[in-house]
Amino acid sequence: MSTKRKTYSADFKAKLVLEVLEGERTVNEIASAYGIIPKNLINWKKQFLENMSLAFDKSAVVKEYKEEIETLQQDKDRIAKKLGETIVEKEFLEGKLVSLASSKERKVLVDAKHDLSLNKQCKLLHVSKSVLYYNPVKPFSTDGDLRVLDAINNIYSDFPTYGSRRIHAQLNRDGYSVGKKFVKKAMKYMGIEALYTKPKTTMANKEHYKFPYLLSDFRDYAGRVVVEMTNQVWSTDITYIKLGKGFVYLAAIIDWHSKKILSWKLSNTMDVSLTTSVLKEALALYPKPEIFNTDQGSQYTSRVHTEILKRHGIKISMDGKGRATDNICIERFWRSIKYEEIYLNEYKNIKVLHAAIKQYIELYNKRRLHSALGYQTPNEVYYQASNNSDSKGVKLLPQVS
Repeated sequence: MSTKRKTYSADFKAKLVLEVLEGERTVNEIASAYGIIPKNLINWKKQFLENMSLAFDKSAVVKEYKEEIETLQQDKDRIAKKLGETIVEKEFLEGKLVSLASSKERKVLVDAKHDLSLNKQCKLLHVSKSVLYYNPVKPFSTDGDLRVLDAINNIYSDFPTYGSRRIHAQLNRDGYSVGKKFVKKAMKYMGIEALYTKPKTTMANKEHYKFPYLLSDFRDYAGRVVVEMTNQVWSTDITYIKLGKGFVYLAAIIDWHSKKILSWKLSNTMDVSLTTSVLKEALALYPKPEIFNTDQGSQYTSRVHTEILKRHGIKISMDGKGRATDNICIERFWRSIKYEEIYLNEYKNIKVLHAAIKQYIELYNKRRLHSALGYQTPNEVYYQASNNSDSKGVKLLPQVS
């Protein structure tokens, strides 16, 4: 029996998108509260951001709908013509299928999830329903196999991070004589696997242009990237943070020389609006850099992001594929904030996490001593080097020779 696809009103979608943009709850929390799929909510937000400008240009919308109506009419005429051809082709192919394929082969083509009823499919494929409903002996159906499956389930319940190797070792310790392949097949049959976090923050788009890596010229004799001036190289990246009911994403921009965090933002979705808002904030607060380095993620290779950099005359640099060390400056900051703040605490929601990150970054910039800076703070190095200012940005007296 077919399942009717659930639809949602525009008002309902707009209400949920506004709640996502407010950032009070994660996407998973909002989706769970309204009984929808998180992927739908992410797609609605993307659609909303892409079409905001239409609210101020009604003529463009009218024109678009007229063009769409004309296209639909053309499609209708084409489909009517194609339908006549399809009926003739269907009758021809139906006769050939019966003569070429065996009953067993035709049975495989029956799809229980298809909108077409099973009776209709069997009639078209010339398959007997008795053949269709024949069930061979199921795997793992013996008493011995079922006892092993029960043991695997008990081990997995206690240790959900165990993979097939550890479960196999535990079974042997418990007196079950089974092989590794048997355990692997059994876990696949049961639909279980080791639990571990698997979000990806770098998803490349093959259609986007990848800019070359420009920081190789800054390497010293030991192969380390050494930047001698502030606002010469900025670097950015996205990392994920796990909350109780889903993931949120943190984006930040760092000055490579001083290690100062110039701007940051927390979001419950990972899209181009996250990266562009952080970039715009940094450019509004500080002098522009000579080079801006990122990974090859689709957010950074998108035209929206690269056009902002080009408009400001900033050279674009991107890490080599699979080379996280090319962006080591921001990677080390991720390690610092996670080991010194995030891994030590639990956060009820995004609002609490946002306050904690804000407090940590202020402490990091103003008071945290950095060994790579000769035990100075990032603010001290940044302001003294760029503006002859103190750690708060207040101008110092000119030096006397």
